[in-house]
Amino acid sequence: MTTISISTDLPLSAERARKLAATPEVMQFVLAPVLTFAMDEAPPPDVSVTPGFCASGRVKWFGLFPTWTHEIRIVRLDDLEIYTHERGGPVRTWNHRLAFLPLDDTTCRYTDEVEVEEGFRGWGTALFARVIFRHRHRRWRLLASILAAERDRRAR
Repeated sequence: MTTISISTDLPLSAERARKLAATPEVMQFVLAPVLTFAMDEAPPPDVSVTPGFCASGRVKWFGLFPTWTHEIRIVRLDDLEIYTHERGGPVRTWNHRLAFLPLDDTTCRYTDEVEVEEGFRGWGTALFARVIFRHRHRRWRLLASILAAERDRRAR
């Protein structure tokens, strides 16, 4: 397996960032506008996502060009980490770990780490992971700065 990893410091508590990461709305936000993922069946709002939960849905490029059906299975959901096994279309293996390391009460280090298969087929997936992770982290920084500004405004 090949591992790709990127980390970003966010002005959010680790607990809050991890909770946000487990919501479909935030997943959509950090992928947009490059990718959209429409779940075949979203869990009802009152149902908590737990290990073993599986969702599949259609991936679209730029919200317009449908591609493959992608499957996400929650393997582990801890206070500061989410670990999934994913696959679909050209992606045979996407073992994804999202980790949130507290730096202080209002800041965390967010790490996206993914294992993909090696070899020719994995090369394209690894390249895609590097590109989409950079995009995701830009979008996370944008979201976190908006939420931190709201937090600071309420604190005044």
